[in-house]
Amino acid sequence: MAVKLPFKNKKNDKYMSSAPKYRIHIGDVLFDILNHLFFIVFTLTCIFPFYYLFINTISDNDLVRRGLITIIPKGIHFKNYLSLTNVTDLTQAFKISVMRTVLGTALMVAATGLVGFLVTKQEMWGRRIWYRFIVVTMYFNAGLIPWYLNMSMLGLTDNFMGYIIPSIVAPYNIILVKTYIESIPVELEESAYMDGATYMKVFTKIIWPLSKPILATIAVFGAVGHWNSLYDSLILMQNDSSLQTLQHRLFIYLTKANNLKEIMVSNSAISAEIQEQLLDSKITKWTVSMVTVFPILLVYPFMQRYFETGMMLGAVKG
Repeated sequence: MAVKLPFKNKKNDKYMSSAPKYRIHIGDVLFDILNHLFFIVFTLTCIFPFYYLFINTISDNDLVRRGLITIIPKGIHFKNYLSLTNVTDLTQAFKISVMRTVLGTALMVAATGLVGFLVTKQEMWGRRIWYRFIVVTMYFNAGLIPWYLNMSMLGLTDNFMGYIIPSIVAPYNIILVKTYIESIPVELEESAYMDGATYMKVFTKIIWPLSKPILATIAVFGAVGHWNSLYDSLILMQNDSSLQTLQHRLFIYLTKANNLKEIMVSNSAISAEIQEQLLDSKITKWTVSMVTVFPILLVYPFMQRYFETGMMLGAVKG
């Protein structure tokens, strides 16, 4: 049986099939342009210091001394970086910084994840007291001198573990992990307990895998903190230069350059040797600064996606 199609009005169909269009205002276009320009300028402002530092470390040293390198590198070479491998204290400081960052971050993440999980358990003895005790340390501390005396009595001065032990428990990170774990459906844990799983089994098989975003976030915090830390090395490792970090060595070079500069200002009749030492110290300082910054710049983009997710889910309880 043939089906008769309804009469099709081309004029009506034209208006009925046309989808509503969003009217673009000149103000919206202007806002988008200004918004993009602002963030482009802001991004370039953030990147330029690192770029300027880098091109001055790979350009001809004589041109760098005369301040002729501004935007485009000239006489490109990598001798400054290769020369750092011959400096024993810098090589040792780099090893200490890497060891500290890797070991300290790993222990901090493991301890923070476990503590954050435990303080979510209602049946934990004294849970509220322990959690509040952890939080209150964010707002009160004894000060620098009592901290140093405490570290000294514990035997953590001129000791590599002085970098690791104090940073294992991080209150702010524990709060983030606790809040994130509380957003995980409790039914997952209950079903595991019904099957006979222990707390440690639940933590390692369920909580830990599901908490990767927030754990990656605090790993970024820990790694950046360890790598950039200066004052603990400056205060605790005064008598053992082999345990000084890369930031500590950079501080020494910076101080040395400033002291030589003051000598030049106060005495115009200085020898060419001191002036050359000042210039070499400046180039070395810039090269060490680039070596210090580069590892974090290299690692951070790979952790960015975890960082954003972890911060959002860890800061707001679902």
